[in-house]
Amino acid sequence: MSLTPAPAVPPGWYPDPSGARQWRVWTGTRWSEVTRPYGERSAPVSAVASLPLIQALDRVSRYGVVGVLGGLGLYVSVLSHWPGSANPVPTWFASLATTLALSFFFLGSAAYAFAARELRGHWSLSALVPLVNLEVVNAQLTQRLGSSPTRRVVADSVLLVLFVMQFHHDVWLGVAPVLVALSQSFWVRAFLEQNLGTTKTSSRAT
Repeated sequence: MSLTPAPAVPPGWYPDPSGARQWRVWTGTRWSEVTRPYGERSAPVSAVASLPLIQALDRVSRYGVVGVLGGLGLYVSVLSHWPGSANPVPTWFASLATTLALSFFFLGSAAYAFAARELRGHWSLSALVPLVNLEVVNAQLTQRLGSSPTRRVVADSVLLVLFVMQFHHDVWLGVAPVLVALSQSFWVRAFLEQNLGTTKTSSRAT
């Protein structure tokens, strides 16, 4: 399907370019995954007014979750097998993997920073600190969905701390960042569906 309408087209709801019978949000630069069926009660104004938030959460879903948690997982794994340890990897591999891990981590953290800014409505120090901004987004999304932000933030934080501190002893803790990633994806999708009155679906190609 064509992924880009005319360059001058402003952000908003448009017929899905895949041909599916639904509307899809054009962010101004690309098609998002936020959709709603044709014939649904016309209430897209709040979503369109929140397009910066939609864009920020879309970046979290696409880049933030994988970047921060994937980068953290790779970095901790490399440290567990650093040259000189019991089961070392080659020095060149350790250097390359560390560079990639930190690049992914800070790219993903940037996505979380902008999402935290949109959710709070202003920039703050917590939005700029890696991992802290992840928990800020956690808390904001959970609170807006009517659940306990404290419980969720504590649960995710405990999983990540256990992973960082104990992974070199208990390899099975590698599942921790995966669980946090699944949790992140679920709450972002739930927020888009319930708070913006939209349905987030996978893109379809013709």
